[in-house]
Amino acid sequence: MQATNKYIAQLFLAGMVCLVSCKKLDLTPTDQLSTTIFWKTASDADLALTGLYNTLYASSGGVDQNAPYWWDCFSDNAYSQHSLGGSQNALIAGLTPTSGAYQLLYYQNGYIAIAAVNSFLANVGKVLSGDKLNQYKGEAFFLRGFNYFWLAQLYGNVPIVTADPFTISYQSKMAKSPRADVLKQAENDFDSAIAYLPDTKYATGHAVKAAAEGFLARLYLFEQRFAEAAALAQNIITGNLFSLNPNYPSNFYKPDQKSSPEIIFSVQYQLPAVPHPYSLGMLLIGPGWKDCQGTQDMINEYETGDPRKTMTFFFPGDGTAQGWPYPATVGTPGVAEWVVGFYPSKKGVDPAVVNPTLGLLDDQDYVLLRYADIKLMYAEAQNEAVGPDASVYQQVNEVRARPGVNMPPLPAGLSQDSMRQKIRHERRVELALEGLRYYDLRRWGIATQKLSGFVQNPTTPAVKTMYKDNYEFWPIPQTEIDRNQPVLIQNDGY
Repeated sequence: MQATNKYIAQLFLAGMVCLVSCKKLDLTPTDQLSTTIFWKTASDADLALTGLYNTLYASSGGVDQNAPYWWDCFSDNAYSQHSLGGSQNALIAGLTPTSGAYQLLYYQNGYIAIAAVNSFLANVGKVLSGDKLNQYKGEAFFLRGFNYFWLAQLYGNVPIVTADPFTISYQSKMAKSPRADVLKQAENDFDSAIAYLPDTKYATGHAVKAAAEGFLARLYLFEQRFAEAAALAQNIITGNLFSLNPNYPSNFYKPDQKSSPEIIFSVQYQLPAVPHPYSLGMLLIGPGWKDCQGTQDMINEYETGDPRKTMTFFFPGDGTAQGWPYPATVGTPGVAEWVVGFYPSKKGVDPAVVNPTLGLLDDQDYVLLRYADIKLMYAEAQNEAVGPDASVYQQVNEVRARPGVNMPPLPAGLSQDSMRQKIRHERRVELALEGLRYYDLRRWGIATQKLSGFVQNPTTPAVKTMYKDNYEFWPIPQTEIDRNQPVLIQNDGY
């Protein structure tokens, strides 16, 4: 990673300069952190840890990297008319090494974040000790595992780097490691995080033990290590620190998010200091935008009477009393036209916002892990490991019976395969627009079946999505291949 090492080091340096701008830094040389200034006090560790979490805010073209909504536009759940995140280019034109958007963003920003963690772990012991050191290391291990897991899911075989970036020669080049090794690195990092993180509720934006357990359970499901996934999810369930929010919609907007008992990990924003690049309300429902619109296939997935459908998507006539641009009929003069077959997202939209415009900023947190997902992960893993026992029914039925949702229990006597289909259905409707459907389809081995030839946009039925088997490994960005020739080799099929 010849040029990449220098690029990462400079970006990490720049981040540290921003964080400690109240101090006068004499940086000599300018491509290294000054050891005479930084890593001298405990407050330096606080600033550096903040810098690690700041990597979660990476964005491109006004779209935050960890915004879950646009990931569903890579699937059969939703459609983005502006191809935010590159979803439409990826699904219509196909993935290429020069696709850009998320295809480039996740690779580059993943290694920027990993380099920052590596430098943090190499130095934090200089200024902290005891329990506080362990907790800070636990948070760093969690974030490194988080990024390696992303890289393994998307790109498969990628370089593994654990050394302090300031000890690596800028002339060095890095070859790929097998995906199994990348996943093992992520697993080791999550294990270290579990050992060090506090076993508490999630409130401050700092990772807790359940977050590391939950993401490791996802990793185990990805690897089809079902018994281990079930055991980790069961640890969170029996820990009784989290519960289902009796108000399902309030998991996705403030101020209610702050008191939700269900959220286990999120990317937290706060006005006025840390807003979204653009208003989520404007992007998701604003006139002329209406991105992340539910497909008709997604709408059809809901059972009759499931209130999560109208809690998740807008329908004609919704919100007219509040001034939202949704007329009851198509083509109403003077108001935004409703396009039949498109259903904009309610998740992530503040219900107090009226007619969101380009200048509006908001700060809804991006929920990346919540308790309902834990319960459904347990049900899936346990069903695959031993079959549809009573505990599988219990976890699915409790999600369905959430106050305000009140869906009836599953029928008794389901076979393992019938229960598998029920759980997959429940994941789709419960977690719609939360960025998981694309990855679920891929790990279930049915992405090509579901996404090859799928019509997302009802107004252009001749335009169908494309998904090939080799998309299980995304192409490594061409810029990285060029920088690391000849040792970094492109993934097959590109």
